[in-house]
Amino acid sequence: MSFATLGLSPQILSAISEKGYSTATEIQKVLIPTILTGRDILAGAQTGTGKTAGYALPILQELNRHHIEDNHYPQALILAPTRELAKQIHGSFRVYGKHLPLRSTVLYGGANITAQANRLTNGTDIIIATSGRLLEHLHHKNLSLESLRYLVLDEADTTLDMGFIHEVSQIMDQLPKKRQNILISATLTPALKRLSDAILTKPIRIETDRMGSTAASVQQCSYPVISEKKEELLSYLIGSRNYTQVMVFVRKKELADQLSTTLNTHGLKTEAIHGDKSSGARSKALEKFKTGAIRVLVATDIAARGLDIPSLEVVINYDIPHVLGDYIHRIGRTGRAGKQGLAITLSTPEDSIALKDLERLLGKAIPKEILPEYAPPKQTKTVKKSKAKAEIKKAAGAFGRKKSKAPRASKKRKTTKRDGWKR
Repeated sequence: MSFATLGLSPQILSAISEKGYSTATEIQKVLIPTILTGRDILAGAQTGTGKTAGYALPILQELNRHHIEDNHYPQALILAPTRELAKQIHGSFRVYGKHLPLRSTVLYGGANITAQANRLTNGTDIIIATSGRLLEHLHHKNLSLESLRYLVLDEADTTLDMGFIHEVSQIMDQLPKKRQNILISATLTPALKRLSDAILTKPIRIETDRMGSTAASVQQCSYPVISEKKEELLSYLIGSRNYTQVMVFVRKKELADQLSTTLNTHGLKTEAIHGDKSSGARSKALEKFKTGAIRVLVATDIAARGLDIPSLEVVINYDIPHVLGDYIHRIGRTGRAGKQGLAITLSTPEDSIALKDLERLLGKAIPKEILPEYAPPKQTKTVKKSKAKAEIKKAAGAFGRKKSKAPRASKKRKTTKRDGWKR
């Protein structure tokens, strides 16, 4: 479906065309016209499916339609769980709104708060923010949200997983009751269901794919490996397969630094990003990764949320995340915008239960690739008990019984016509 059929203005269509887009994705086909109706929305959208444009385009359209010249005040608020995602969303609004007289501002921690306050003073129509930094500005009365018309919670499941729900609740207290609310999530957890019940009013639920599903463009596989050879296998896969751009996900910050050091000693240019790295250091590492100055980027789940690397070839899960929903976000970094991607998971025997839980979440088994020199030795399979096995065991046990000292004398059985046979 062409964007021209979705009721968007010539200015927005021009910006989309200059970006090189012509056909709307599945989520955009449904999300854009639904937002234009003004109804609250709960949308399930995988990463890399164009969800940002799905809500940015109709919001820009409506704000421009009601815009008064030289009058700029916050009318749309997009909350993002991480600074990387906030910056990415801001970039999208600037691209799609380049021919419109609207202003957008991004607010996140780690940046100069005074410079942000000055931009707010000069006026803005759209605010993209992390919840913590937005609360700081509200506390210092650097802005007012009393005229807000749109609230978007992007990656709402991540916001909950990272424990930001209390900050979001404080922000809600300062918003006008009459507004359009849009919740975007890759997974639908019980906590998210409770949040949607509290925020949304008779919402329209949009689900182009089952929440928790993965994009068809991402091929998934797992490699069984013994723990002692995990680092060696990681290096082998990247080097022997000649992967030129690989993102490796880990659960812990210390492990990210350790793997970065190890891969560099193996001749693979690598850097790590995690919560202890400054915003500048993370941005610099990401830029080097995008331009090919480094081959591997090792990241924790939080640091990598919202990263948009259009041509990312391979994602490797060095471990299975504690929050299984993070797996959806991890592998969503590859196979974006219709391109093919590969997601590899390294699985140790200790991960067997977590792997089964993950496959249950996905609704399918992850294909296994066996490299004998790295895989654990075959374990004897536990055969389920069956009636036949029980009979065999019973018969086998009879040979081991001790004979009684005085065997019982057999009694002659009287036969009758009922027995069906004659003497």
